[in-house]
Amino acid sequence: MIKQDENTLKNIVGHAKEYGFVFPSSDIYDGLAAAYDYGQQGVLLKNNIKEYWWKSMVQLHENIVGIDAAIFMHPTTWKASGHVDAFNDPLIDNKDSKKRYRADNLIEDHLAKIEAKIDKEITKAADRFGESFDEKQYRETNPRVKGYQEKIDQINEKMKISIETGQLEGLREIIEGEGIACPLSGSKNWTEVRQFNLMFSTEMGSLAEDANKIYLRPETAQGIFVNYLNVQKTGRMKLPFGIAQIGKAFRNEIIARQFIFRMREFEQMEMQFFVKPGEEMEWYEYWKNFRLKWHANLGIESDNYRFHDHLNLAHYANAACDIEFNFPMGFKELEGIHSRTDFDLGAHEKHSGKKLQYFDNQENRSYTPYVVETSIGLDRMFLAILSASYQVEVLEDGSERTVLRIPKPLAPYKVAILPLTAKDGLPEKGRELLNELRFEMDCTYEEKDSIGKRYRRQDAIGTPFSVTIDHQTLEDNTVTIRDRDSMEQVRISVAEVKAHIQAQTSISTLLKKL
Repeated sequence: MIKQDENTLKNIVGHAKEYGFVFPSSDIYDGLAAAYDYGQQGVLLKNNIKEYWWKSMVQLHENIVGIDAAIFMHPTTWKASGHVDAFNDPLIDNKDSKKRYRADNLIEDHLAKIEAKIDKEITKAADRFGESFDEKQYRETNPRVKGYQEKIDQINEKMKISIETGQLEGLREIIEGEGIACPLSGSKNWTEVRQFNLMFSTEMGSLAEDANKIYLRPETAQGIFVNYLNVQKTGRMKLPFGIAQIGKAFRNEIIARQFIFRMREFEQMEMQFFVKPGEEMEWYEYWKNFRLKWHANLGIESDNYRFHDHLNLAHYANAACDIEFNFPMGFKELEGIHSRTDFDLGAHEKHSGKKLQYFDNQENRSYTPYVVETSIGLDRMFLAILSASYQVEVLEDGSERTVLRIPKPLAPYKVAILPLTAKDGLPEKGRELLNELRFEMDCTYEEKDSIGKRYRRQDAIGTPFSVTIDHQTLEDNTVTIRDRDSMEQVRISVAEVKAHIQAQTSISTLLKKL
């Protein structure tokens, strides 16, 4: 399980910059808050994550297609979706530290601490009772655990009512009543809670006086909804069917923090699945299970994932949950699965005056489809991969190596070609192999420094395989291939190298397990 502490995240951030995964945006100007650039390793990893998601959603499902909608949309889109009136964060300031926080996040972090106390009690009891331990019964009967859970339920219920009714003083009452302190200063001197709209606005038009106010999209989903009819008609799609999209979204986060976990410019991978009303809960459960399987398929330890059901449902949903991941800063949302009912299509139909219904030939009637959404943050997925992969190992000889155990099909480079020396015809033989492999996979080539130092560099960027070209290669056309994870080395013929690597690094190896 990933260790939760500040040092772990700091180490990952430092490693990401040092090895070309993520740089602060505008770094030569001391950076721009909550904006990051993906470097030469990072862009490859990011593209591989996108490929795995896209192929698993679109290529493997004959009833799911993809689109790429514009970032700029008609302003009425955001009125219809509720973003103009309701896309707000409840913010609170600490008067002593002068720091601003989301009130609901402060409360959620406090609840997480109480949940950690429950987990601690259960772990102690499980160790004490061994195989006879019944966790469900213990949760229901142990007075201390019951007390913690009742406290969590009470706070959640009060927070839900406050958010739904807009009575934000209720959030402040929770913060003050629970003695929640500023994480930076420890002060409990808070202001009132107030709302802040998260959309970036700009103007479209050649002259200022002719300009119209428009917004940078805060989510990619609406681009799918406004194209529902276009896709359904041109693709002759029958319910149930889905529309997938990968794209940038923008939110004016006041509290942007924790590296690439929360940024103002980010990328989403979303799929909206249109279903017959009444069948949405069946499909909601299907997509919950499929998406968790997609994550588990990467081989990351299962205890780093958990479902979290929403107690405070958004205005458009009748069911919602998150797949949370064990980031270094704790369990946080990685992906959301929502049953959005017919809210979106119904709202756009009302505001546009266009009929957005589906004609069911079997029932000989028209109706507005319901929607089940899966939405995952690409940047958060990137951070989850780094968090699970980053390891510092002590070897048998007492030395250390830093290794990124990135799932092999997602690794930036699949193989490094390493001539033992930069002479005697070894570089020429190495580049001959490189030129054969580069048509099938991303490769890198190195001939500087000792072979040991080069192995360590490849470990640090997560390259699954290193192929060493030596003088024996010139004699019998064999090479040494080293595995990143086990560090085992085997001798194989040059003719076998491509198949050996592809068998473990091709995206298709992941897709076949779904």
